[in-house]
Amino acid sequence: MTIRTARPNRGHHFRPRTHCLKKLDAIVVEMQDPKNGVKGSEQKLNVTTIPHAITGSNIIAWISNKMKTTTEEAQVFGTMLVAYGYIYPLQNHKKLVMCNDSSLYRFQTPYFWPTQQWVPEDSDYAIYLAKRNIRKKGMLEPYEQAHYNHLHEWLNHKWDFIVMQATEQYKAGRDRNKADRVVFDCQERAYWIVNRPPLRAHSALDSVPERLINPNIEEKITFDQYRRVNIFYQQAIMRSKVKSSVSLGALVKYVTSYKNHDPFLAPCLPSNPWQSDHDAYWTLNMRRVEVPTKMRVERWSFSFFELLTDLRGRDDFKIFLKKEFSGENLAFWEAAEELKWGTASSMSSKAETIFKTFLAPGAPRWINIDGRTMGLTVKGLDHPHRYVLEAAQTHVFMLMKKDTFFRYLKSPTYKEIQKKALNPEAHNFSPAQLEENARSRSQGIHPIILWQQEEEEKVKAATAAAPVDVKAVMSKIDRKK
Repeated sequence: MTIRTARPNRGHHFRPRTHCLKKLDAIVVEMQDPKNGVKGSEQKLNVTTIPHAITGSNIIAWISNKMKTTTEEAQVFGTMLVAYGYIYPLQNHKKLVMCNDSSLYRFQTPYFWPTQQWVPEDSDYAIYLAKRNIRKKGMLEPYEQAHYNHLHEWLNHKWDFIVMQATEQYKAGRDRNKADRVVFDCQERAYWIVNRPPLRAHSALDSVPERLINPNIEEKITFDQYRRVNIFYQQAIMRSKVKSSVSLGALVKYVTSYKNHDPFLAPCLPSNPWQSDHDAYWTLNMRRVEVPTKMRVERWSFSFFELLTDLRGRDDFKIFLKKEFSGENLAFWEAAEELKWGTASSMSSKAETIFKTFLAPGAPRWINIDGRTMGLTVKGLDHPHRYVLEAAQTHVFMLMKKDTFFRYLKSPTYKEIQKKALNPEAHNFSPAQLEENARSRSQGIHPIILWQQEEEEKVKAATAAAPVDVKAVMSKIDRKK
C-alpha cells in the first residue's frame, strides 16, 4: 500500500479530536501489553493459521475489568475502537462492530492509526481497488465495484500508472507466506473500510466544520470587552429569577412530552429513512398529507406553536375556526408572517392589502385588538417594514393561544382527526432488503416543484377563504331569474 508522507496543507491548524485519539492510542497500547493486556493466540481462519488473533468476548471482558463498567458499555467502547480503526475484524469486514462472542479480531498496526493523520487520497484507493480486482479476478464487492468504476472514469488520465502500481504490489505480496499475506490484506482492507465506508455506513472519521479560531491560544482582552462583560453581568443580576424547582419541573415536563418524538430516543415509524433508504416515513409525514400519523396529531396538543408550525395541523385548525366563524385572527397571523418573510419589493402592496382587509374601519375581516396596539400598528403602516405588524400579531397569537386553542383540542374536529390518524407498523428489513433499498433509492421530488405546489395550494386556500360579497351573489341570482 502506498501512502505519501507529503500531505497537502488544508488549513487543519487545529484538530479538536487529536487529544481524544491520543487517549485511545494509550488504551490500545495497554491492551497489547504481553503481561496485562488482552491475550492473543493462533487461530484458524478457513485453512490459514492467523497469529495473535483475539476474540470479541476477551476484548470486552478486558475493557469491562479495566474500566469497571458493564458489559454493554464495554461493548460500545469496543465498537468505537473498531470504528476508529484500532481493531479490525477478520471475518465480517462490512460491519465495524464489536461482537461479544468468539468472532476473531486483530490489533491494527500503528502505521494505520488515525493519529498518523494520513490523507486517504483517491489515487491510493484506486491502486488498492485495482490490486483487489486483480486478486479477485474482477469479483469485487458491489460498493467496491461502484467506487472502482467511478475512480476509473475520474482518474482515467493516469489509470495506466495505477494499474502498474497495483500489479507490482500484487506481485510483491505473493512472495510473502500465506498467513502474512492474509493479515496484511485484512489490515489494508480495514483501513479503507474506515476511510472509504460502504454505502449507508457511517464513518467515525467524518470531519466536522473547521474551526477558524484555536481555543488553546490565549487572546488579549481589550478594555471595551471588559466593559461589555461588566454590563452583561449587571443586567444578569437585575434580571428576574425563577426557582430551580420550577425550572427543573418544567424541564421534566418538556422531556416527558417530547421523548417519544425524539428520533435519538425513540425509533422512527415505520423506519428511519436515513438507515433503511425507504421513503415511507417521508411520504407519511409530508407537509400537507391527507391523513397524518398519530404521533404528528399528538404533537399538535403540546403547544399552540407546534400546531401552527405544522401546515397540516394549521389546515385542521382552519376548519375548526371556519365552523366557529372566527377565522380572521389566523388569517391575519398568516398575512403578518408573509409580510415578515416575503420579498422587499412586495412589502408595500402586502401592507396595504392587510390594512384594507383586517385593520381599516369596516374591513371585511376586521380583527378585535386593543386600541393602543391598533393605533401603533396603523401609524407604522405609513412607512411599512417587515416587523410593523409584530405587536398586533403577538396580541392575536396570545388570544388564540389562551382561548381558541384549548377549545380546538376539545372539539369534535380534533377528536375526529385523532381517530383517523395512522399508526404505521415498524419495518423489519433484512440485510438483503436494505441493499435492494439502497440500489433502488429514488431522487425524490425536486424542492422547486414542492414549492410551486405549495404556492398553488396557498392561492386556492386564499380564494376559498376570501370574504363573500352578498350583494354580488344576490344580483347574480336575480339575473338568472
